[in-house]
Amino acid sequence: MFTLGQASATDLAEIKARGEIRHLGINYANFVTGAGDGFDVELVQGFARYIGVAYKLVPTDFYNVIRDLLGKDVVRQGDQVNLQGDFPVKGDIIATGFTVLPWRAKVLDYSAPTFPSQVLLVARADSADRPIQGSGTLAGDIAQTRAILGRKSLLVMERTCLDPANYGLKGKGIDLRAYTKSTNLNEMVPALLKGDAEFTLLDVPDVILDLQKWSGQIKVIGPISEEQQLAAAFPKTSPELRRAFDAYLVGIKADGRYDKLVDKYYPGIRRYFPAFFGGSG
Repeated sequence: MFTLGQASATDLAEIKARGEIRHLGINYANFVTGAGDGFDVELVQGFARYIGVAYKLVPTDFYNVIRDLLGKDVVRQGDQVNLQGDFPVKGDIIATGFTVLPWRAKVLDYSAPTFPSQVLLVARADSADRPIQGSGTLAGDIAQTRAILGRKSLLVMERTCLDPANYGLKGKGIDLRAYTKSTNLNEMVPALLKGDAEFTLLDVPDVILDLQKWSGQIKVIGPISEEQQLAAAFPKTSPELRRAFDAYLVGIKADGRYDKLVDKYYPGIRRYFPAFFGGSG
């Protein structure tokens, strides 16, 4: 059980008194575009209006986003997660295509799911490896995909949703190549195309955009993970803020505002996750 101390606690009442909510966002896959909009930008802007405060976007990256929320650095060793150090708290909410992962849940509270995802294995279009044929089950498809990966080279980014440790890919003989030139996941496909590795990992929202941007240059081999959920994240000291966000999310799903955001930023994604989106195509 982690406690951060009352000094870092900023719950709903404090944010209302301040008159502003600080949204920690990372430029990634149309969740935060870097141009002042994005799925999660508009989502949190609507939440700011819902609780009656001003909105502020605070840019960050995947390596520092939890530190910027909690004022503590996250040190992960296997299944153990520790919080260390003292740093400035820069934001009140993370909403940036943020995957719900067990190790993150040890130090953060998640909202209800805001979006679905899944991690896929991607190769250059000229790769001799072909997409899997499909087994009829997701578990079988994952096994087929991993068999194709074998001991070949895989471009990954640690401490993100593409960390190989999240999917049991470490210690399997795979030639893991960590991308360290930046913390920008948007650079994974360009690095793959340059030949930094034979494969890379991408999640579905990113794949949908990259298949358009790099048309004819990349292909999806198959799934590496089960279906995942993305959500907003809050300090464990902000339960009222999280509950208010969940209430807001229920409201915008009921009145159609949520569907409009999905269609605006991710047209076509419904066919990948019919159960999440209520079977609409």
